[in-house]
Amino acid sequence: MPVLPKETVVGVVGAGVMGAGIAQVAATSGHTVLLFDLDPASIASVQTSISLALNKLVSKGKLQTHQAGIIGARIKPVNSLEDLKSTGLIIEAIVEDSALKLELFLALEATVDSTAILTTNTSSLSITSLSANLKHPGRFAGLHFFNPAMIMPLVEVVSGYRTTEATAGALFETMKLWSKEPIQVKDAPGFVVNRGARCFYGEPLKFVEEQGADVPTTDALIKSLGFKMGPLELIDLIGLDINLAASRSMFESSYGEPRYKPSSLVEQRVAAGCLGRKTKQGFYSYPAAEEAKPAALLPAPKPEGVEVYGEIGSATPLSAMARAAGIEVDRGQGEGFITIGTLRIAPTDGRMAAERGEGWAVFDLALDWESATTIALAAAPNTDLAQAVGFFQALGKQVVQVADLPGMLAAKTICMLINEACETLQRGIASKEDIDLAMQKGLNFPGGPFAWCDALGADYCIKVLDNMARNYGDPRYRASVLLRRMSLTGVKFHE
Repeated sequence: MPVLPKETVVGVVGAGVMGAGIAQVAATSGHTVLLFDLDPASIASVQTSISLALNKLVSKGKLQTHQAGIIGARIKPVNSLEDLKSTGLIIEAIVEDSALKLELFLALEATVDSTAILTTNTSSLSITSLSANLKHPGRFAGLHFFNPAMIMPLVEVVSGYRTTEATAGALFETMKLWSKEPIQVKDAPGFVVNRGARCFYGEPLKFVEEQGADVPTTDALIKSLGFKMGPLELIDLIGLDINLAASRSMFESSYGEPRYKPSSLVEQRVAAGCLGRKTKQGFYSYPAAEEAKPAALLPAPKPEGVEVYGEIGSATPLSAMARAAGIEVDRGQGEGFITIGTLRIAPTDGRMAAERGEGWAVFDLALDWESATTIALAAAPNTDLAQAVGFFQALGKQVVQVADLPGMLAAKTICMLINEACETLQRGIASKEDIDLAMQKGLNFPGGPFAWCDALGADYCIKVLDNMARNYGDPRYRASVLLRRMSLTGVKFHE
C-alpha cells in the first residue's frame, strides 16, 4: 500500500491537548503541519504547550536543541479553513459532537483537493455516519490516537462502510512510518479499545455500586492483577464527564447493549460537579487520594497444613507456594477446593459462597499468583474466614474481605474482558492479533484477552459467565458464541 510522502502537508483541526499532540507527532515525522482552531486563544496556547513539550524532550536527551527547533517550526498556525487547501491529509480533533463534525467535514471537502484524505480522531462516533453526506466518502476514515499522542503507540485506523482499501492502507502504512503501532478496525460502536474499556470500568463500578467493597479496595484488587492503575483512579484521571460521555455514546449506538450501560455512580458525581482530578473530587479527594488504602484484614495465624482436593485450575500454584512458606500440603479427591482446618475454600467460578453452604469461602482470581499483592475472600453466612486469612497472609498476600457477589471482582472483570474480545472478533471488527495488541498498547493492560483465555481455559470463563447470568438474570453476562464454541471444542486461540 502507498504511504503519504513527507512532502504531504498535514492539516490538524482542533488545538486542544489531542490536536497539539497529533500535530507534534506529524511534525516529528517530517511533515509540515497546518494547525487550525476557531479560538485564536487556543492557537496561542497550543504553540506554548508544544514548545514546552519539545524542550522537555531536549532536557531528557531525547532530542537535540536544533531538532526541537526544526520540529516546532514545521507546525504553522492558520486563520481559516481556506488556509488548509494545500493539505493532503486532514486530522480532525475537535469536541465529540457529531453535528459539529459533520458541518466541519462538509466545509473541508469543499476546500481541499479531491485526493486529500479526511480523518477524524473520534473515539466512538460512527465513521460511516460522519461520511454519509460527503461526495467522496471513500477517502474518509477514522484515525484514533490515544492521549498523550506523542507517547501512546496505538492508533486505530477505522474504515467506514465506504472507506476504500487504498485510503485505509495508506493511513495504516503512514502510521507505521510515524513510529506508531496501527491496527485495522471496522466501524462499530467503540471500535476496539473503547469496547474493552467499558468492561474494565463497568464491572468494578457495578461491584462498588453493589457494596462489594469500597473504592480503594476495588482499585487495589484490579491492580493486583497487574494493571498499572485501578479503574476508578483512572476514571478520575481522565475525567468522569468524559467517561460518562463515552459510555452514553456506546450505550446509545449499540441500541442499549447491557454491557455498556452507564454507571449511576458516575452519573451522580457528574451531576454534582465532581469530575475527578480536575475538580479535586471524584471517586477520591485530591490531593489526599494517595492516603486511601484498601481495607486489609488484620494478621491471622499461619495454618500448619492444608489439603487440596482435586484440581483447582489457575490456583494450582498455591500448593507450591504453601510448601515454600512452610505449610504442609496433602492431596485428596474432590471437586476442586482446599480445606484449612474446618474451613473449605475454592476459587470463584461465578457462584456465591452462600450457594456452597455454611463453612465455605471463595477466593478471587489472580493472573499471576506469585506477583499478586492482594487477595479477596468472600464467605457464606456464619463462616469464619480467619484460617483462610492466615493461609494467604503466609503466602505474602494482603487479604481483604468482600461481599459475597457472583463472580467476585477480578474473575468477573477478566472474564468479561475476554468475552468482549471474543464478541469483537466474532463480529469481524478486528483481527485476533490486533485486538490483543489494542488492549495492551491502547489501555496498558498487562496481557491480551486471548492469551488470558488460553491460560484460564474457555471452560472456566464460560462457567463464570453462566453462573453470573443465572444469579443476576441479566443479559449483560451472556457468553459470546465464539467463546462458547472454544469451550465446546477445547481449541485455544494460540496453539
